[in-house]
Amino acid sequence: MTNTSDLEAYPARSTDKLRYCDTDRQGHVNNAVFATFMETGRVEILFGKDGGYADEGAAFVIARLELDFLGEVRWPGTVEIGTAVLETGRSSVTLEQLVCQNGQPVARSKTVIVQMNETTRKSQPLSDKAVEQFKNYRKQVVSA
Repeated sequence: MTNTSDLEAYPARSTDKLRYCDTDRQGHVNNAVFATFMETGRVEILFGKDGGYADEGAAFVIARLELDFLGEVRWPGTVEIGTAVLETGRSSVTLEQLVCQNGQPVARSKTVIVQMNETTRKSQPLSDKAVEQFKNYRKQVVSA
């Protein structure tokens, strides 16, 4: 069973405040909002303290998003988002994320992000600098 201590394995962590408008008829946060939680976490790595990793004239786009719902999120409150790099490819980076509310895991995702040349609209290899920087965000082993 996953618990909040699992967030310690994720080198990038962020928080999102839940808004009333995030809720749906069932009284919980709507499933579409979870993609926004993942975006909050991705931004911590892609545009965080080390600056942007996309080359000039390029941007990151999502090629694949796998999202598993593990529990219900209720308003009001916040969620914590942990983000780590699983794999770095020639022009892509794969991220793993965990979202928790009140210490309980509520979602897990795997996202493939590709660097795209904004002129050609085709994938563009990551710079050596970006590949090296992504290594700083590898998932950590947490001792029990």
